[in-house]
Amino acid sequence: MSAAVMSRTARERWWWFLWGLLTVLALGIAGYFVPPYLVGGTTVPDLDRTTPGYYTSLVLHAVPAGIALVTGPWQFIPRLRTRFPRLHRITGRVYLVSVVVASLVAVYSSAVTKSGFPLQVAFFVLIAAWLYTAAKAYRAIRRREVQLHRIWMVRNYALTFAAVTLRLYQLPLLVLMNSVTWLEYKDVYTVSAWLSLLGNVLVAEYFIIQRTLAPLARREPVQAQAPVPVRA
Repeated sequence: MSAAVMSRTARERWWWFLWGLLTVLALGIAGYFVPPYLVGGTTVPDLDRTTPGYYTSLVLHAVPAGIALVTGPWQFIPRLRTRFPRLHRITGRVYLVSVVVASLVAVYSSAVTKSGFPLQVAFFVLIAAWLYTAAKAYRAIRRREVQLHRIWMVRNYALTFAAVTLRLYQLPLLVLMNSVTWLEYKDVYTVSAWLSLLGNVLVAEYFIIQRTLAPLARREPVQAQAPVPVRA
């Protein structure tokens, strides 16, 4: 077996490992954080329930956001797209509608949150980017620009996955909060929100370069060096 084949096999195995990890985390976070909202509860400590409509907006945001989080990973499996194109289109529409609904509802909860201006800015940047990348992905597929559609979907789901990384970043910061007396939960939440937003964007761009653009760049020199047939 050639080194090139081995390299390709290793890349495929690494991709499936990352996809599996991403999917497990998405299912776990959605399964843990969304259901309490359906029964009037929450996993957020000291959640504000005095601001009119704030809790309701969180419920209306959490449900479609959870749907987007769970359905997103399956859109990136090439075999499913090839074998079940109709299912791919249906789940894709469900995903995009969920993103739009979750984004629009989050405008209100972000505007009235009492966690401070820095967190509001992070959420509004996330909402704008979430809607923009969803619109670009939809526009690309309507024009049958499949490769461009996939690139924008990677960017969009990276923003959706911020719901997961936000919770992961909180874990060490919550431990730190126990030993740092001046550190409050809203500070932990704000730092985690910014880290998840910026970190996920960087990871998405790296993935796009390595998974999509780099293979195209490697093919171009080969095509350029192909001999041109000479007619007698």
